[in-house]
Amino acid sequence: MILLLILLPPDRIKSITPDRGSEFALYRELSAAAGTVPLYFANPHAPWQCGANENTSGLIRKCLPKGSDMGPASDKQIDSFITLLNLRTRKCLA
Repeated sequence: MILLLILLPPDRIKSITPDRGSEFALYRELSAAAGTVPLYFANPHAPWQCGANENTSGLIRKCLPKGSDMGPASDKQIDSFITLLNLRTRKCLA
Protein backbone atom coordinates (compact mmCIF):
# COMPACT_ATOMS: atom_id res chain seq x y z
CA MET A 1 0.00 0.00 0.00
CA ILE A 2 2.87 2.36 0.76
CA LEU A 3 4.33 1.74 -2.70
CA LEU A 4 0.96 2.55 -4.28
CA LEU A 5 0.74 5.78 -2.27
CA ILE A 6 4.19 6.82 -3.42
CA LEU A 7 3.23 6.23 -7.06
CA LEU A 8 0.07 8.35 -6.91
CA PRO A 9 0.20 12.10 -7.57
CA PRO A 10 -0.19 13.92 -4.22
CA ASP A 11 -3.32 15.77 -5.38
CA ARG A 12 -5.14 12.43 -5.90
CA ILE A 13 -5.14 11.49 -2.19
CA LYS A 14 -7.38 13.52 0.12
CA SER A 15 -7.42 11.22 3.16
CA ILE A 16 -6.94 7.58 4.15
CA THR A 17 -9.48 5.68 6.26
CA PRO A 18 -8.36 2.09 6.83
CA ASP A 19 -10.50 -0.42 8.64
CA ARG A 20 -9.58 -1.54 12.13
CA GLY A 21 -8.07 -4.87 11.06
CA SER A 22 -4.72 -6.17 12.27
CA GLU A 23 -3.26 -5.57 8.80
CA PHE A 24 -3.04 -1.89 9.74
CA ALA A 25 -1.16 -2.45 13.00
CA LEU A 26 1.80 -0.62 11.41
CA TYR A 27 -0.33 2.41 10.57
CA ARG A 28 2.45 4.77 11.71
CA GLU A 29 4.59 3.68 8.75
CA LEU A 30 1.63 4.22 6.43
CA SER A 31 1.00 7.64 7.94
CA ALA A 32 4.67 8.61 7.54
CA ALA A 33 4.66 7.49 3.89
CA ALA A 34 1.45 9.42 3.22
CA GLY A 35 3.09 12.66 4.37
CA THR A 36 0.53 15.38 4.97
CA VAL A 37 -2.46 13.22 4.01
CA PRO A 38 -4.68 12.74 7.08
CA LEU A 39 -5.17 9.17 8.31
CA TYR A 40 -8.46 8.43 10.06
CA PHE A 41 -9.74 5.32 11.82
CA ALA A 42 -13.44 4.65 12.15
CA ASN A 43 -14.85 4.09 15.61
CA PRO A 44 -15.22 0.44 16.68
CA HIS A 45 -18.44 -1.19 15.44
CA ALA A 46 -19.23 1.76 13.14
CA PRO A 47 -18.76 0.43 9.58
CA TRP A 48 -20.82 3.30 8.12
CA GLN A 49 -17.89 5.60 8.90
CA CYS A 50 -15.77 3.93 6.24
CA GLY A 51 -18.19 3.12 3.45
CA ALA A 52 -15.55 2.80 0.75
CA ASN A 53 -13.73 0.19 2.84
CA GLU A 54 -16.87 -1.87 3.34
CA ASN A 55 -17.80 -1.60 -0.32
CA THR A 56 -14.31 -2.54 -1.49
CA SER A 57 -14.18 -5.46 0.94
CA GLY A 58 -17.44 -6.75 -0.52
CA LEU A 59 -16.06 -6.44 -4.05
CA ILE A 60 -12.82 -8.21 -3.11
CA ARG A 61 -14.83 -11.03 -1.56
CA LYS A 62 -16.24 -11.76 -5.01
CA CYS A 63 -12.69 -12.69 -6.04
CA LEU A 64 -11.52 -14.09 -2.69
CA PRO A 65 -14.18 -15.48 -0.34
CA LYS A 66 -14.01 -14.44 3.31
CA GLY A 67 -11.47 -16.53 5.21
CA SER A 68 -9.33 -17.09 2.12
CA ASP A 69 -5.61 -16.71 2.66
CA MET A 70 -4.14 -14.08 0.36
CA GLY A 71 -0.62 -15.13 1.32
CA PRO A 72 -0.22 -17.62 -1.52
CA ALA A 73 -1.78 -15.26 -4.09
CA SER A 74 0.74 -14.23 -6.72
CA ASP A 75 1.35 -10.65 -7.81
CA LYS A 76 -0.29 -11.55 -11.12
CA GLN A 77 -3.46 -12.69 -9.30
CA ILE A 78 -3.55 -9.54 -7.18
CA ASP A 79 -3.09 -7.43 -10.32
CA SER A 80 -6.02 -9.25 -11.94
CA PHE A 81 -8.21 -8.49 -8.88
CA ILE A 82 -7.22 -4.82 -9.11
CA THR A 83 -8.04 -4.76 -12.82
CA LEU A 84 -11.44 -6.38 -12.21
CA LEU A 85 -12.27 -3.82 -9.52
CA ASN A 86 -11.09 -0.84 -11.57
CA LEU A 87 -12.79 -1.86 -14.82
CA ARG A 88 -16.14 -3.06 -13.45
CA THR A 89 -19.26 -1.33 -14.71
CA ARG A 90 -20.91 1.14 -12.38
CA LYS A 91 -24.37 2.62 -12.14
CA CYS A 92 -24.77 6.08 -13.61
CA LEU A 93 -26.40 8.49 -11.18
CA ALA A 94 -27.32 11.06 -13.84
